[in-house]
Amino acid sequence: MEIKSKYRILGIDPGTNILGYGVIEVFEKKMFLIDIGVLKMGHTPEHAYKLKLIFERVQELISQHRVSQLAIEAPFYGKNVQSMLKLGRAQGVAIAAGITKGLDVTEYMPKKIKQSVTGNGNASKEQVAAMLNQVFSCALEEKYFDATDALATAVCHFHQSNSPLAGKSGTNDWSSFIKNNPSRLAKL
Repeated sequence: MEIKSKYRILGIDPGTNILGYGVIEVFEKKMFLIDIGVLKMGHTPEHAYKLKLIFERVQELISQHRVSQLAIEAPFYGKNVQSMLKLGRAQGVAIAAGITKGLDVTEYMPKKIKQSVTGNGNASKEQVAAMLNQVFSCALEEKYFDATDALATAVCHFHQSNSPLAGKSGTNDWSSFIKNNPSRLAKL
């Protein structure tokens, strides 16, 4: 399997009122921030129309930035069942938008994302944003704080994809590592 030296990852933090996104470019195993922002839909009362907006915007981002991979934050368990259903629909529509554009889609739990970016699975949003500021040597303005979770998701995907055990399917196993790295096997 040939590993591309330059590619882009779209990270998404799904939501039906605010959907965060972050795009990074990976070149020679280094990350560069390309775009970060939010899609605000709080003014839109109809849920089905919000889903349409999510689908269209995610496809626009993929085309605009020539993205080849999509990483999305998985919904976490909440007390409000209706909110969870709406969040799940938003996530599903974003995934469908990526799949119809031919992207590989990977889902990450919030704790895994925080662990990957800060080293602490229980880190606060402020801690995640502070670490991203350091990683990208920039000062993310307050208006982007809703999108830092999405950017963190893209960064998490970068770290997971570059793990020596990461296989194409996203599973970490030795058979994938051996298949993808035959030159690293010791000859006895």
